[in-house]
Amino acid sequence: MSYERILSLELPKGQSAFLWGPRKTGKSTLLRERFPDAVRFDLLDTRLLLEFTRSPWALAERLAALDGPTLTSPVIIDEVQKVPAVLDEVHRLIEDKGLGFVLCGSSARKLRRGHGNLLGGRAWRFGLHPLTYAEIPDFDLLRALNRGLIPQHYDTKQYRRALAGYVDDYLKEEVFDEGLVRNTPAFSRFFDALSFSHGELLNFSNVARDCGVDSKTVREYFQILVDTLVGTLLEPFSRRRSREVITRAPKFYLFDVGVAGHLMGRRVERPAGPEFGRALEHLVLMELLAYRSYREVELPVRFWRTKSGLECDFVLGRDGDVAIEVKGSIRLRPSDLRSIRAYVDEHSPRQAIVVCNERDARRTSDGIWILPWERFLEQLWSGAIVE
Repeated sequence: MSYERILSLELPKGQSAFLWGPRKTGKSTLLRERFPDAVRFDLLDTRLLLEFTRSPWALAERLAALDGPTLTSPVIIDEVQKVPAVLDEVHRLIEDKGLGFVLCGSSARKLRRGHGNLLGGRAWRFGLHPLTYAEIPDFDLLRALNRGLIPQHYDTKQYRRALAGYVDDYLKEEVFDEGLVRNTPAFSRFFDALSFSHGELLNFSNVARDCGVDSKTVREYFQILVDTLVGTLLEPFSRRRSREVITRAPKFYLFDVGVAGHLMGRRVERPAGPEFGRALEHLVLMELLAYRSYREVELPVRFWRTKSGLECDFVLGRDGDVAIEVKGSIRLRPSDLRSIRAYVDEHSPRQAIVVCNERDARRTSDGIWILPWERFLEQLWSGAIVE
């Protein structure tokens, strides 16, 4: 199925851009739709990869052989991180010829490690996320939670095989082949350990013990996943000290709810229960991160937790002006509001919202909004939650 993506990629003539995103999120498809007449170089083509690796200047020679009108669209280079040296040629062609480029890839980490030329501000930066609620007609929640929102996975009935293959391909292609880690068995054990630490407070020492490496190496492994756009670290929010914050430890979430479910062995059969609640929480985070990226708003996303175990899932904004708690309940109990009420008492946010599986929206006497998950996502993408 074809999806109308929110990311517009509107570029003035001659303007260059980086487009980053995890594998299979639809970067190449998006670029073909936005720039159907563009000259395209795909570095997954082994012959082209070897040619540009040996002779990066071959890019300029190939472009020089084309007629001028052919280059009215930006030149697209896919998987650019595979040949960092080609960026020097891109830089020169931008400066000398006034050409525009869209440089597409799944990670800037290898470019930075190899001292790749990131064009010194000459290229805008865009990110493509998995599909969002706003991009899918007739959005199916259980389908999204089990299959994830990578387009091919969401569309196929063979999603378990697709997810298993995706994880194996990631481990092989994105990390091992790119030379980002040296200890292959330890990193494989670390990836397995994500099933126990996903969405929880990170204890680097415990993960290191499971992997047979030191804590410093585990921190580096998590950073690799962040740099390769496969996950995000959520930091704790703290503004005042009237309540003791439990820790400075972050939480880690993978970029896709389906990939996380595969690693955790999770299968959500019905819209109720703890597994449903955890998956829904992850989905809400995915939507928040995509909204922040596509709407280009400055929106820190953190969580809040106290020593007594009170926790608010997501706190938005520099000053924590929006508090969001996610519950899988069909009917909330007063105890389900204890944490968010504690946050409201502590920080007086502009909005406090509980996202849940109730049928109708309502507002409590103390001003907390209870929103069905679908209503929340509609309001998010309409700009009613965060402007």
